[in-house]
Amino acid sequence: MVMPTGSSHVLLVLLLFWVAPSRQELAPVQLRLGGPRGPAGEGRLEVLYQGRWGTVCDDGFDFHAATVACRQLGYTAAITWTHSATYGRGEGPIWLDNVRCGGSEGSLAECVHNGWGISDCHHGEDAGVVCSGQRLPGNSPQATTSGHLGEVSGLTLEEVRLKPILARAKLSMPVMEGAVEVKHNGRWRQVCDANWTRNNSRVVCGMLGFPREKHINTSFYRKLWNRKLKDPNSSLKTLSQKNSFWVHKVRCQGSEPHLARCPVQVAPPTPQQHACPHGMHAIVSCLPGPAFQKGTGKGKNKTAPGKLLPVRLRAGTHVGEGRVEVLRHGQWGTVCDKQWDLAAASVVCRQLGYGTAKQALVGARMGQGLGPIHMSNVRCTGHERSLGECRFQDAEQNGCRHEADAAVRCHMPHMDFKSQVRLAGGRNPEEGVVEVLVPVQGQLQWGAVCGAQWGLNEAMVVCRQLGLGFASHALQETWYWAGSPDATRVVMSGVRCAGTELALQQCQRHGPVHCPSGGGRFSAGVTCTAYAPDLVMNAQLVQETAYLEDRPLGLLYCAHEERCLSRSADNMQWPYGHRRLLRFSSQIHNLGRADFRPRMGRHAWTWHQCHRHFHSIEVFTHYDLLTLNGSKVAEGHKASFCLEDTNCPEGLQRRFACANFGEQGVSVGCWDTYRHDIDCQWIDITDVPPGSYTFQVVVNPKHEVAESDFSNNVMRCQCKYDGQRVWMHGCHTSDAYGADVVSDLERRERLANNLV
Repeated sequence: MVMPTGSSHVLLVLLLFWVAPSRQELAPVQLRLGGPRGPAGEGRLEVLYQGRWGTVCDDGFDFHAATVACRQLGYTAAITWTHSATYGRGEGPIWLDNVRCGGSEGSLAECVHNGWGISDCHHGEDAGVVCSGQRLPGNSPQATTSGHLGEVSGLTLEEVRLKPILARAKLSMPVMEGAVEVKHNGRWRQVCDANWTRNNSRVVCGMLGFPREKHINTSFYRKLWNRKLKDPNSSLKTLSQKNSFWVHKVRCQGSEPHLARCPVQVAPPTPQQHACPHGMHAIVSCLPGPAFQKGTGKGKNKTAPGKLLPVRLRAGTHVGEGRVEVLRHGQWGTVCDKQWDLAAASVVCRQLGYGTAKQALVGARMGQGLGPIHMSNVRCTGHERSLGECRFQDAEQNGCRHEADAAVRCHMPHMDFKSQVRLAGGRNPEEGVVEVLVPVQGQLQWGAVCGAQWGLNEAMVVCRQLGLGFASHALQETWYWAGSPDATRVVMSGVRCAGTELALQQCQRHGPVHCPSGGGRFSAGVTCTAYAPDLVMNAQLVQETAYLEDRPLGLLYCAHEERCLSRSADNMQWPYGHRRLLRFSSQIHNLGRADFRPRMGRHAWTWHQCHRHFHSIEVFTHYDLLTLNGSKVAEGHKASFCLEDTNCPEGLQRRFACANFGEQGVSVGCWDTYRHDIDCQWIDITDVPPGSYTFQVVVNPKHEVAESDFSNNVMRCQCKYDGQRVWMHGCHTSDAYGADVVSDLERRERLANNLV
């Protein structure tokens, strides 16, 4: 190659000015976690650079980058990382983009990136991290936590507990009655009962996970106190003379979510004054919610039906947390997070039978809902028995969207369920052979669970019991995991759970253990995950797009091969004639907090000629037409799908696509649409007589992929067919309406068709 004279000098100058993305400006930077208040170690990743806080774009961000960030924040390791502003959109500059780390760097600033402030991202792409709860030894992390809604600031009273005194209270689980003890500056103190009020008791019970306090006669406790003071072998008299033994005075109004929000005098006004003259420790008795009571029918609120607005929590990782949904006008809907605070969140928690709220979460922290948004600007005093008694506005007037769905985390009673189950032999603490502690011949013994009939519902209960979230896999064979040597015996078999139990011991199981396969490699196992997807069908779209088509057989060869037609099509004179098809579009949203991914790897995907792409899940939906009595009238077929992000809300990027053998799945917040004009997107009703029917779609029918909520996987419509036309109405997911509304709809249809 011949170069003109002087061109080498030009090339040298260009090389000198060329700068590759590199580890530039290694000035120390500070990190913090932002977003709605959550467990320690997770949130939106924010960086302090040149005196301004900014965010990190999720482009190129991976587990190695999360590991570096978590270590810099003072944690031992990263659990995972999040994309698409999972913890809400940040503010200010986006300081880092295309971050590439090896995993061993000491600071995020040492990783390769585009350069400070050089980014083509928006705040809908803010990255987040989830770090392990363990701190690095001797580490004083430089991380700070940005302000969060629902945070209790200035805590002087850190924890509260009840010390059981009576024998029956000591045997109770959870502990519901005893002397109040609070932790102040790292030391436990008794609270003086002088001027102790029932409002104080209400706040203490709320912090301990109980919805209400109970009046108690303390005269017997006073006798025990006086007896101990006179006992020469007791140290109580000496201790009670010290002011450091007491918290002098607490004055709560009863609406506070935490004792630290109450006016507190730890010490008396003057050092010479005794903190609790002639007093004793305050005694509190709490009433548990229905889920934590022995027996049934106890503890139900007797509130006026007109004011009692039913509430529920959805998509939470643990019991007592989730997206808040309320039942208004017969339909479930969400609550907008405008002015959402701990007072309103505590009303929800108490109404559900839990304690006060630990956190009031904003920004769809527990995933986005689907359907109406019923309430906005909710203002509660904290004494209401139901969210319906609080002041609120209709969300339609405030321009709320599901990106602003409110959520809560509630205080829960300590049940000690976690100590009754464990996982052994897994590669990490979130997986392994299930081992349970049960009484065997009068003694508590650890043992294995028979793997026969073990399924996702049972695995869900185990993961919830351990506080590990949701089950991603339920394993009936665990030959690659070695259980504990002291738990080789099978002590539980035939386990059948509804999936909502708080502990495996609450599920149905065999009386005498019966496990023909034995234990060992046929023991039950689980894999748990903190986040899970949640698929919900768009019922309104089905109702709007349903129509009939008489399709010539000449256009149905491919569909016939894939068994998308009724069996009577086999006996027709092909290609002459037609089939009558009930066509519709299906749109399936992922409202969970994790991407929905197929269970099978690429090697197991099947090519579908009709759709001209690979299907990653062979049985993804069931399409059925039922009589009003529930029997099938049209041969419903099992539709298989290629999963992709057909569309995403503004600010989220499509990450999965079927074309070119691409990665398949449905991202958080996105949806997969199968249009009405695609082959097999129908039910063949050629042989169906005119009448009224129920049209039903079941998503993920075999529960092949774990979800946070299976109760919304069924979509039903009322369907009327006169032989020439079809009317679809009343389409709803199985949990969209209240039970009374659904039963009323079904009753009317049955009466209209002379069905008793």
